[in-house]
Amino acid sequence: MMLKELVYKNRSYRKFNSSRKVSDEELRYLVDLARVSASSKNKQPLKYKLVTDDDDVEYVFNQLKWAWYLKDWKGPAQDERPTAFIVVFLDEQINDNALIDIGIASQTILLGSVEKGLGGCIIRTVNRYNMRKRFNYPDNLELVQVIAIGEPMQDVKIVDVEENGSIEYFEDEDKVHYVPKRSMKDIILD
Repeated sequence: MMLKELVYKNRSYRKFNSSRKVSDEELRYLVDLARVSASSKNKQPLKYKLVTDDDDVEYVFNQLKWAWYLKDWKGPAQDERPTAFIVVFLDEQINDNALIDIGIASQTILLGSVEKGLGGCIIRTVNRYNMRKRFNYPDNLELVQVIAIGEPMQDVKIVDVEENGSIEYFEDEDKVHYVPKRSMKDIILD
């Protein structure tokens, strides 16, 4: 796939084929892409926990909130859940402010997942207290986000932002997920 195809196909997927297990090896491939990507001052402060064990996947799933604008939706049904997660940490001993690194690494992981026929969703609403209790990671690591990874089972369409300016994503009665995007004329300054 060409880069434009990967970018257009890369969406925040929230429904997955729960029978398609994602392997530790596949997650390592994705993290390796992030590892060699650009890093502010080349400090490389991000660390990752790969979650593929069924019990750990279930635990992580239960620590997440899935969709800001879909207030009544509790997250994927049992047969729509991702089968793996990448937990992203910032090592504050290396760099305590790495928003650029987090963005670059996350997008790289998601583009790599699309290339492999997978998809993902970045989730920042995480019960950090429970995650630290379960996985017992060092105090210098700040849990930044969790990236759900799996085979997407969702039709996502990009649409123009409507006249009212709403950027809220939504799902129709046919379960198609729509994501409004601003037009080029709205984002390029003359």
